[in-house]
Amino acid sequence: MYKLCIYIPESHLEPVKQAIFAAGAGRIGDYDSCCWQVLGTGQFRPLDGSQPFIGQQGEVEKVSEYRVETVCADDVVDKVLAAMRGAHPYEEPAFDLWKLDDRCG
Repeated sequence: MYKLCIYIPESHLEPVKQAIFAAGAGRIGDYDSCCWQVLGTGQFRPLDGSQPFIGQQGEVEKVSEYRVETVCADDVVDKVLAAMRGAHPYEEPAFDLWKLDDRCG
């Protein structure tokens, strides 16, 4: 079992969540579409060679983003990551993926 944490701009919150849920993330027992989310502010500066969805090269950008945490089973993690990358608007989506202790799943 893995825990996935994704930072998603407010404008794309629901499409990214629906994509990862359709790929198998967010399943806990007899429930699906499980996640936790909180609104915050992300910051980044696009460098030379980037093609930013938001912002300009060389300028610091601050964006309202949601931190979304969910789980996914070992057998769907690659499919979930591909779905996340496909639905996320950023060239380089920010995310964390943690392998959970077997006693957690």
